[in-house]
Amino acid sequence: MEITNSGTILFRNTMRITDGRLDGFRHAIARAVAFAQENGPQLMVEVFVDEERMLAYSFQLYRDSDSIRTHWRLSDPYIREVMEHCTVQHFEVFGHPDADIVAALKTPDGGSFPFSVSPRLAGFNRFEKPGES
Repeated sequence: MEITNSGTILFRNTMRITDGRLDGFRHAIARAVAFAQENGPQLMVEVFVDEERMLAYSFQLYRDSDSIRTHWRLSDPYIREVMEHCTVQHFEVFGHPDADIVAALKTPDGGSFPFSVSPRLAGFNRFEKPGES
């Protein structure tokens, strides 16, 4: 079996929405996603909400670790706004991020949260345009 050499990295963030903050969370997420769509390096961003359990799930796909660094630099105010309404319950990283990315996995105020990193085994994507490598 050939192991893919793709540099893509997928983030899955499970967030617990603070009681009474669902509307604020929705507004902050909408602003953050709109900003990322216009300015961010992500290949994909999707956010889902389980209102009954007050959980939200964010999926973000990046081309590589440099894209993650760019996202963090550009989006810090938006990330901080979202974090006013929730806490990270668990953060999952899929792929091979650089060591400094893993070391920097903390809340905007420097707090830690549970996370895991699962290296890629095999796969493919269709994000490259024909003729690009």
